[in-house]
This record gives sequence, structure tokens and C-alpha cells, in this order.
Amino acid sequence: MHWFRVSAVLTNGAYLLNVDCDHYFNSSKALREAMCFMMDPALGRKTCYVQFPQRFDGIDLHDRYANRNIVFFDINMKGLDGIQGPMYVGTGCCFNRQALYGYDPVLTEADLEPNIVVKSCCGGRKKKSKSYMDNKNRMMKRTESSAPIFNMDDIEEGIEGYEDERSMLMSQKRLEKRFGQSPIFTASTFMTQGGIPPSTNPASLLKEAIHVISCGYEDKTEWGKEIGWIYGSVTEDILTGFKMHARGWISIYCMPPRPCFKGSAPINLSDRLNQVLRWALGSVEILFSRHCPIWYNYGGRLKLLERVAYINTIVYPITSLPLIAYCVLPAICLLTNKFIIPEISNYAGMFFILMFASIFATGILELRWSGVGIEDWWRNEQFWVIGGTSAHLFAVFQGLLKVLAGIDTNFTVTSKANDEDGDFAELYVFKWTSLLIPPTTVLVINLVGMVAGISYAINSGYQSWGPLFGKLFFSIWVILHLYPFLKGLMGKQNRTPTIVIVWSILLASIFSLLWVKIDPFISDTQKAVAMGQCGVNC
Repeated sequence: MHWFRVSAVLTNGAYLLNVDCDHYFNSSKALREAMCFMMDPALGRKTCYVQFPQRFDGIDLHDRYANRNIVFFDINMKGLDGIQGPMYVGTGCCFNRQALYGYDPVLTEADLEPNIVVKSCCGGRKKKSKSYMDNKNRMMKRTESSAPIFNMDDIEEGIEGYEDERSMLMSQKRLEKRFGQSPIFTASTFMTQGGIPPSTNPASLLKEAIHVISCGYEDKTEWGKEIGWIYGSVTEDILTGFKMHARGWISIYCMPPRPCFKGSAPINLSDRLNQVLRWALGSVEILFSRHCPIWYNYGGRLKLLERVAYINTIVYPITSLPLIAYCVLPAICLLTNKFIIPEISNYAGMFFILMFASIFATGILELRWSGVGIEDWWRNEQFWVIGGTSAHLFAVFQGLLKVLAGIDTNFTVTSKANDEDGDFAELYVFKWTSLLIPPTTVLVINLVGMVAGISYAINSGYQSWGPLFGKLFFSIWVILHLYPFLKGLMGKQNRTPTIVIVWSILLASIFSLLWVKIDPFISDTQKAVAMGQCGVNC
């Protein structure tokens, strides 16, 4: 955040543009697109940032590892634009400087009205009126979790520069605790339209700029806690945007026909999994922090559906646990010649079909509404399984180790693709990582299960082929989802590293032997009868 403070001292522009070092301008109209929203008379006063979708160069034609994230950027983020705005994703974003300072937005009477979800849940004139008054009282009252020391409503009424009556009443100690020991920087925070305070001496600006970028400037202040980019997670972008939305700000999603920013993405399998691991680990860190969206600032200005979206963003790594189970169960059915669920009635089957049809219809409507192609959707589904059985699973355990045992895991910046060795040369480069072991194990178990199931059907006669096809369908479905991973594992030479094969076969064998030994589908009495050890107790 050094550049953020330096820019406030030297120029103090009202708006800031955040672009990663591996991204570039792809449209000369990018800033104008953002300013159309930032300077809007109705929305500009309560807009904290304008987020642009990420677009990438150097990705293979079929986007094997879903690097473009089309479903996220063109469906999820676009959908959030109709609630309280999209999340901040770390690049391609234009900020309102006042929002980064931790100020509250300028809210109107209409903004304090309960949203439609709260209205439908509460109902009744009396409850709606009470909710409205509670919101209005919260606007005037400062809470430790969400409200800053200053309020934009107070500042914008007659404040010019830092010699305002309101600022003069503030104690110097409180100002220093919040913004640090820089009078020039503190004064610049009152300039809502940007610019340097008139009484500032230009000769002292360079000295002050050096002071605000010093290593100890943030000590004993609220930088990284309430001001600027929030610390506490490797995905500080999600946390920063969440804090702004919790204060009542809105954000805008801008999707012009020509992408405003483009960048590079890791197209290699190992690098891509490490990138996903970093994102998932950041979500787990937020989940176990005081900023968890499940309870943070509950009852504040964050809209209910926006809160649900943030909760979904931080809990998704945990879905790797049931996902692993569902990916292994088809192989278990084939190995034990059992099925995981009993036969269901026609009535229950009808509900299952209706549920499946509703999910299918929802997916079709999303694709039609967003313009996302079926191939992009399928790649996203495939990599959700690949990431869920590898990076997300590791993130859950690493996050628990960090929170419970204090064991921190080092994170390195993901290497991005380059074209020095030819088009998509990096796509076929294999780099060893332990993230490859769980998905490979799942693949081996399902392949072994298919062989065992077919062998059993051959030895049991034609009557066993019918149930076999149902079991094979689920195993094939798992393998189809992991097919891009299998191609990446084989590499350009169609040769998988020995260490991956050894570990995967070892884990698959241990799991299969343990399952056959335990055999939870058979009771102890049946086991005793089968082994001839039942005695008089049979």
C-alpha cells in the first residue's frame, strides 16, 4: 500500500486504477468506461469501485484447464451486479479513494429502506418500519466492526481542505492512530474531490512521501485492518471488497464489448493447480478469521444475497471432502458388487427427476442469459472436479494447520506462460507437485473398479450386465471429468512420471484392500457364516 499513500501525498487523485504487473491496457477507453459510473450523479457517491472482467492471452484454443474462468466472470460476477455489486478480484479495478480510506458512503433515504429479500421475510407494515428505523440509527451510530471514525455525510457538508471545523474537533491522537503520523497525508483524506490542500508546501512533499512509505509507518495504525487493502489472507482482494460492501458501498461490473484489460495466465497443469491452491487457501483463512461473512457485521448494510455470495466464495474448498467421497464411491460399488443406495420407489424417483430437471433448466437459462458456450461450461465443470480433488483438498488441511497449529505454508507467485519456446510449449511441461497425487489416485481406483466390475460380470452371466452398466456410468462420468487432468499428466510425450504412478497405485491398493477387509455392506454375522466361523451363535 506504499504507492497508495505516496500518491495521496503527491497528487491525491480522487480515483485509483489497480492493474497487476502481468496485465496491460487493451482499450484506450478503459478509464472513460469506469468514470461513466464513478461520476454518475446518482450512483457515483456510493460506488466504491468499478470492476472489469479478466481476459487472458496465450491460452490454448480449447482452454483445457479453464484458465479463462468464463463461468465465474460472465455468470457469477454479472449476476452479483444486480445485488450490491461484484467482488474485487485483484486487478482491472478502478477505486474511489474515499472507500479505501474506510469512510461510509453517502446514503439516501431510499438506500436505508429494507431490500426486497428482507421485506419478503419480515412482512408487515410494523416490522418494515422498525427495520427502517434501525437502519437509520445505524447510519448515525458508529460500530467498531464496520464504521470508520469519519462519515462522508459530515465531511461533504461545507468541508474544504483540512482546516474544517469537524477535523479540528478530532483529537490528533485519534487521527494518528487511524492514518499514521503524517499531517499532510491526514489532511489529504478530507479532500473528497482529490487534489492537494492549498496550504501544503510543495518543498516538503518529497520528504513526506519518503516518510509514508517507511517500513514502520503502518505500526499501531488501522492500515490493513480498516484502511486500504485488508491483511489476514493471501486473497486480500476478496477481503478488501467485502469490507467495503459491509460498510454499505456498492460496486459496478463493467463489461464493454472490447476487453479493457488483458493478462497472462498459467497454462501448465502444475502451475494452474498451485494458483487454485492459493485462492482456496485464502478462502479458508477468511473462513476461520473474524472477517468471516457468516457472522461479520451481521445486521449491517451488507445485503442478504451479497452475503450469501461471499459465504459461497469462502466455503467452496470444503466441498472437496464430499466430492472426493462421491468420486470414489462408483469404484467401491464395482469392487464390492454392491450399490451405495437401496432401490428407491417410483414416488421418490419422480422427485429426483424433477430436481435434476430443475438444475438442468437453471443451467440452460444461465448459459442463454450470459452467452457462455457449452464448451466453456463443460471445461469449468471438469476443472471444478480436478481442483476439488487436489488443490481445494490441500487448502482445507493447510488452512486448518495454520489456524489450529500456527504452521504457515509459504506461497510463491504463480509463474505465467511465455512464448519463448513456441506456442503453448508451457502447456506440455510437467512439474512435480504433490497436488497431482489425489486426482491420480481417484483415476486409478475407478479404472481398477471398472476392470473388476467387468470381470465379475463375465464370470456371473448375462443377468449381471444390466446392473453393471449403471455402475459403469458413474465411474465413466468421474473419468470424463478428470480427462483434462489425465492429458496433462501424460504430457507431450504421453509419459507419466514414475513417482506419480507409484504413489497413486500404492494409495489405491491400500484403499481397496482396506475396503474389502472392512466390507461395511455385510454384517458381522454374514461375515462369520461366509468364513465358516459362526458356531452356535448363527
